[in-house]
Amino acid sequence: MKLTILGCYSATPRTLTHPTAQLLQIKKHFVLIDCGEGTQIQLRKHKLKFSRINHIFISHLHGDHFFGLPGLISTFRLLGREAPLHIYGPKGIKEAITLLLKLGDSWTNYPLIFRELESKKAESIFEDEAISVTTIPLDHRVYANGFLFREKPAPRTLNVNGVAKYDIDKSQFNNIKNGKDVVLEHGIIIQNEELTFDPPPTKSYAFCSDTAYNENMIVQISDVDVLYHESTFLESEAHLCKKTKHSTAKQAADIARQAKVGTLILGHYSTRYKSLLPFQEEAKQVFANVELADDGKYFEF
Repeated sequence: MKLTILGCYSATPRTLTHPTAQLLQIKKHFVLIDCGEGTQIQLRKHKLKFSRINHIFISHLHGDHFFGLPGLISTFRLLGREAPLHIYGPKGIKEAITLLLKLGDSWTNYPLIFRELESKKAESIFEDEAISVTTIPLDHRVYANGFLFREKPAPRTLNVNGVAKYDIDKSQFNNIKNGKDVVLEHGIIIQNEELTFDPPPTKSYAFCSDTAYNENMIVQISDVDVLYHESTFLESEAHLCKKTKHSTAKQAADIARQAKVGTLILGHYSTRYKSLLPFQEEAKQVFANVELADDGKYFEF
């Protein structure tokens, strides 16, 4: 699982900082999470194969989280894209995007498929043989969701020496990798654990931006490997959280601590601050394993 931070600052884009966008490479998928202004430029800058993006997840309809989407859709059209593009986001996103396409007489030459969200409860919105994606209801000024990505277990790996020991025919290999025991002549049963190795552990990633401190999410994100949680403010500006429905770094760390996550990544910083280090310092007072997002930074788990 690889996470590339394309942008992680709040509000307006600047020459050196970009609003929220992430590329998550999980199993066979290249998934775009939010799409602030400049996202496609960041994708090019960091030499990411954005033609492989087939699923885009938009948390909410504030401009710093989706104003880059119309441009990206248009670029796909200019590049001759044919593969369907699936977009998941709040109700209204289809109207916003298709109105721009209509006014510019620039309908896509590829299928554009919207899944509009309006439930205030967690719901499964995508699933295939490799991953599942579930919404995480957030507490923000407008309807907003985070997203929980979970890998599905891979097949067990064949133990070549174990199979050779019993002279098992190749026709049974798929069944063995799918966890089945083998019955030899005379009814002797060879347990699957003797013929296979465990697959690599599955990974999980929770994206939570933007939101006020929200303990309701703790059960849902419990024990995830990686949590990205917004940390717009330091404690010196905690009084702004109630009005803006954002969080401090320390509040994000408290959510991570209670949910017992593996790693906390902080992001969505207010641009009023000159350094990011105080965010990590304040969060580490509550939770030990804290990383700082920054534009162009990537994490592999």
